[in-house]
Amino acid sequence: MDKQEYQSTLKSMDTEEHIDLYFYRPIGYAWARLARKLGIKPNAITIASIFLGVGAGVCFYYNNLWINILGMLLLIWADSFDSADGQLARMTGQYSRLGRILDGVSGDLWFAAIYVAICLRENVTSEFFMAHHWVIWVVAVCTGLCHATQAAMADYYRQFHLYFLKGESGSELETASDLRAKYDTLSWGKDFFSKLVMTFYLNYTVGQEKRTPAMQHLRKVLRDKFHGRVPESFRNEFRALSLPLMKYTNILSFNWRTIALFAALFVKMPWLYFAFELTVLNVLLIYMMLRHESICKKLTRELEENKF
Repeated sequence: MDKQEYQSTLKSMDTEEHIDLYFYRPIGYAWARLARKLGIKPNAITIASIFLGVGAGVCFYYNNLWINILGMLLLIWADSFDSADGQLARMTGQYSRLGRILDGVSGDLWFAAIYVAICLRENVTSEFFMAHHWVIWVVAVCTGLCHATQAAMADYYRQFHLYFLKGESGSELETASDLRAKYDTLSWGKDFFSKLVMTFYLNYTVGQEKRTPAMQHLRKVLRDKFHGRVPESFRNEFRALSLPLMKYTNILSFNWRTIALFAALFVKMPWLYFAFELTVLNVLLIYMMLRHESICKKLTRELEENKF
């Protein structure tokens, strides 16, 4: 392994999760090197991960542990591809907004398949859900909405941290106003696909900004005061305050979800996974959002008092 090249494929040591560092990133790097040698693009790897993740969901429908284990292996394979597409993009400089959106959509499709499989399975194996078919579907929809919010906010806080750690080149942080301006330049007639993709991405970003008013105020104060040239002292203070929250963004991402999912499948009560997302992960999300907004308010006050 080329250690220097491998290190360059990581987002940052601040934001990497331990399971990723010791398991998924080395595997993803091996896939990325093979893909580069074969001339395979990052988006092609992402699309392949969708098929693997959906296949995993199908396996979770069956009340058979060995088939479930096959699904677990497929989901781990899918996530190694999810790691590889980003690592390949960083290795080759093949960044694109479409790739970022596709990367997010792939995870949504994995879990949509998993949620449907769990609902169908519970409706034929659980006496309670067999008698009340609608309950598990309502729980699944609520869980899916919470999942989408948890993943979106974890990603947003991670990108905000990377912005101050590495600058614009090391972060995928964007603003709804910039995206809206680009959206307005596209035509439904001539740029249908691009405009459709931009529609979803714009709505995604608008949702992130609406949930973080203190962050948006801080961003505005920084733009007005420094015009894009944020002092190193401010970057360092933000990083010090934000770094402890990165562990929560990692818990709200993929690895701990799958650990909970696999545990629920092993005890043959997959509905417990929904309970985990609705309770543990929502509590973490609320705590993380409150802490981050508090940090942004504190730093905004210091900026307005000219402490930087």
